[in-house]
Amino acid sequence: MIFNLSRMVPDHYALVNLVRYITFRSACACLTALVVSFLLGPMVIRWLRSVQGQGQPIREDGPARHLIEKKGTPTMGGLLILFALIISTLLWADLRNGYIWAVLFVTVAYGALGFWDDYLKVTKRNTKGVNGRFKLFVQAGAGLIAAIWLTWLARDPYGSAVTFPVFKDLVLQLGMFFPIFGMLVMMGASNAVNLTDGLDGLAIVPTIICAGVFALIAYLVGNKEFAGYLQLHGMPGAGELAVFCSALIGAGLGFLWYNAPPAAVFMGDIGSLSIGGALGAVAVATKHEIVLCIVGGLFVVETVSVIVQVFWYKRTGTRVFLMAPLHHHFEKKGWSEPTIVIRFWIVSMILALIGLATLKIR
Repeated sequence: MIFNLSRMVPDHYALVNLVRYITFRSACACLTALVVSFLLGPMVIRWLRSVQGQGQPIREDGPARHLIEKKGTPTMGGLLILFALIISTLLWADLRNGYIWAVLFVTVAYGALGFWDDYLKVTKRNTKGVNGRFKLFVQAGAGLIAAIWLTWLARDPYGSAVTFPVFKDLVLQLGMFFPIFGMLVMMGASNAVNLTDGLDGLAIVPTIICAGVFALIAYLVGNKEFAGYLQLHGMPGAGELAVFCSALIGAGLGFLWYNAPPAAVFMGDIGSLSIGGALGAVAVATKHEIVLCIVGGLFVVETVSVIVQVFWYKRTGTRVFLMAPLHHHFEKKGWSEPTIVIRFWIVSMILALIGLATLKIR
C-alpha cells in the first residue's frame, strides 16, 4: 500500500525514491512484522489462554515428558504469525502484483484450514481435528487454484515448466500438468512443516531460514540483470515476493520470541499449514521447487521418516524409528529437547547454504 501511494508523490523526494526499491521495502516489511508480533503477542497469548483453558491436547502416545512439561500451553499461536505477515505484506508490497495475491491466497486458505483443525482439537479435547481426507481435499483445491493462477502469471516460456538447479539448460515442460505439480509442491511443503512442528522452536527457525533464502531467490529471478548474470530463469514480477518472504522472516522471529523453549504458545496447524503452503507457493512462483527440497531438506526428512515408519509397520509390524517424526526418535533415545532443536537448526542452515550454492553452480 505504501508503495502504491508513493507513486502519487513527485520523484524528487528522497524517501519516496527509497520506497520504490524492493530491498528497502523488504527490510521495512521484516521490521514491521517483527514490531507487530511484539505488540500483539502478549494480547494474543492472553486471549488464547482465556478461551482454551487446558491448552493444546497432548498426544498420549508421545514422549511421556510432554504430558507434564507441555500441558496447559495454548495453541493457535500461528494467528500471531498470520497477523504480522499479512499486515506487513499489505503495507509494503506492490498491491498490483499478482504474485503477492496468489501467495497470500494460499497462506490464508491453508491458515483457515489450520484454524478449523486447531479449533476442533481444542474444543473436542483430542488430537484428531479435521478429517484427514477432508484436509487433503481442501489443500488440493486451494493449491490447484493457486498453481493455475501462478502459471497464468508466469506465462511462456516458463509458465508450465520445471527448472533444475545446477543444470541451467535443463527445463521440463509439463504443459497442462504443471498446476497439478505446483499443487503437490504446496501440499507437500504445508504438511511437511506441520509434521516438523513438534518441539518448541523446531519448525519456525528452519522456516525463517527458508524464507531468507527464497527472499534472495525471488529478488534475483525478478531482476533481469541479476538473473542474466547468474544464468537463472528470469521471472518478471516475482521479485516482489522478496517483500513477502521478508515479512515472513519478521513474523517468524516475533513468534520465536514467545515460542522459544519453554514455549509460551504453540504454533498450531494454523501456523504450520499456512507458512508451509506459503513457502511452497513462493517456490512454484520463482521456479525453484527443487531448491525448496534442498533448503527445506529438514522438513523433507521429517516427512520421509513418517512415511517409512507407517509403511514398514504395516508391512512387518515392526518400527524403523523409536517414534516418528524423526525428532521424537531422538527424544526416545534420550536427547534433550534443546539439543535436538539446535542441532536441527544447524542442519537446516547447512542445507540452506547448499541451496544457495546452486544459484552460482551452473
